[in-house]
Amino acid sequence: MPTVQVETLTRFCEAILEGAGVPRHKAQVTTACLVAANLRGVDSHGIQLLPFYVDQLLAGEMDPHTDGQVISESGSCLHFDGQNGLGQWVAETCCGHAIRMARAQGIGMVVAKESNHFGAAAWWALKMREAGQIGIVMCNASPIVPPWQGREGRVGTNPICMALPGPWLLDMATTTVAAGKIFKAYFNQQPEIPAGWAFDSDGVPTTDTQKAYQGMLMPLGGYKGSGLAMMVEILCAVLGGGAMSTEVGGIRFRGRTVRVSQMYMAIDIARFMPLEEFTARMEKLVGMMKSTPSAPGYDEVLVAGDPEWRIEAARMANGIPIADGNWDLLVKAAGRVGVATSPV
Repeated sequence: MPTVQVETLTRFCEAILEGAGVPRHKAQVTTACLVAANLRGVDSHGIQLLPFYVDQLLAGEMDPHTDGQVISESGSCLHFDGQNGLGQWVAETCCGHAIRMARAQGIGMVVAKESNHFGAAAWWALKMREAGQIGIVMCNASPIVPPWQGREGRVGTNPICMALPGPWLLDMATTTVAAGKIFKAYFNQQPEIPAGWAFDSDGVPTTDTQKAYQGMLMPLGGYKGSGLAMMVEILCAVLGGGAMSTEVGGIRFRGRTVRVSQMYMAIDIARFMPLEEFTARMEKLVGMMKSTPSAPGYDEVLVAGDPEWRIEAARMANGIPIADGNWDLLVKAAGRVGVATSPV
């Protein structure tokens, strides 16, 4: 398993994207998002995705040159057409609009359709956090999750993310785990996954990685996860006029465009109280949680964001470990676009 320094991995991934026809400024934005996920330990949404982006680009299933366009803007609401552009570039643009509208009107909500995978939702919500705002980001995804009591995929992992000034950051799928965790296990020939992650293609719970990869993911908390996934589908795809449910493509649905929809909401904290007061209140709230006596088998109480910030600090200092299977796929992607393998 190679360990790669952040700067080296960043240059390598940028070169691969540029080799696949992505303009440099968009390659930089896309790479920054992916490498940031690896830094935070969210490897399922990091450079593991890059070979799939290359496949889409080389097959002409994604347009690296389009910037997308605003369909309409009214008050604090904006409707955006991604025009099948790079998901990260669509997200970069939409976050900018949401932050701008929130500064002007207290809240900004952007719904984008006809986009592509944008990496980890946290990267985009953090853009709003950096602007002193509360950021909420959602996205629909490939239909590899059955609705509660169903046996065929109808919705995606449909993530929900919320970031804000203070020591708390939530980024979660509406399934037990992100699909990328099962993909990572498959790419690295891990024979089994934990119970409760996935169904086989017949809708039977399985721990067999091969069957899980070809099967479906489990909704988080049964019917509650299905309800949350539908909420995301409504706020992104239904409201945005985009592809819904089985109309959405993805990594396992090649030969067509992905067509995901996304929602970006920014809330201006200063409309309610000074930013410093809000941050202090968040720190107090988190302190209340952490002061809870730990349950048997645990050393401390963690809140959303804690594990990722700790991993990020370690990986910034020591480099990012890349599983062998993922590194092999990245090297092969580089070879397809004429980029020499980065030394590690």
